Amino acid sequence: MDMDALKRQAAARALEEVRDGMKLGLGTGSTAKHFVELLGEKVRSGMKVIGVPTSEATRADAIRCGVPLTTLDEIDHLDLTIDGADEIDPALNLIKGGGGALLREKIVAAASDRMIVIADDSKWVDVLGRFPLPVEVIPFGLGATQAAMARAFGEAGVSGQMIIRKGRDGHVFVTDGGHWIVDAHLGRIGDPPRLAGLLSVIPGVVEHGLFIGLGSVAVLAGAQGIRVVERR
Repeated sequence: MDMDALKRQAAARALEEVRDGMKLGLGTGSTAKHFVELLGEKVRSGMKVIGVPTSEATRADAIRCGVPLTTLDEIDHLDLTIDGADEIDPALNLIKGGGGALLREKIVAAASDRMIVIADDSKWVDVLGRFPLPVEVIPFGLGATQAAMARAFGEAGVSGQMIIRKGRDGHVFVTDGGHWIVDAHLGRIGDPPRLAGLLSVIPGVVEHGLFIGLGSVAVLAGAQGIRVVERR
């Protein structure tokens, strides 16, 4: 079975948790895109839901699929967010941000009662860090911010190359919020909560891709079927 089919299976399983009248956070990325498309089918069949998209790309997908949208200015609390992840560990700590939407994704997840993480089972890892950690930064003072990030990595017992993300056009990638992303190639992150705390207090860091304590359930699709893991 190809990877795209597995992603759609995970999205379909998460859709079973959606109830009429729910306020939903709509994630970003290839797996979340499947969820939005499947949700659109339910909406066209009469399901009443409203969604908050985590990126301009997801907003466009939701409009195309007929999913009604709102904002966190109109409603300040969501019942459920469904989103993908770049890595998931056994404590359901996540690395997110490969698609560049980590700031809005974290705001939406934090405003939700529950977050279901949908992925193919290749995203499941024993220790986070094989996937580069995205850190969203303000361009001003970038050198000082990266020096502070390097110190934070040292305190957390990790190290690695920091690369400013480029877009497909070769120019610096700019997030929906107008920021840049530094991808930190750390290898293994032994204590994700500690690193998350150290990065969060750096003034030039807008947000980082460590999602700690936000994922409630992971739905993982693999060759052997669907596996559902709840946060311990």
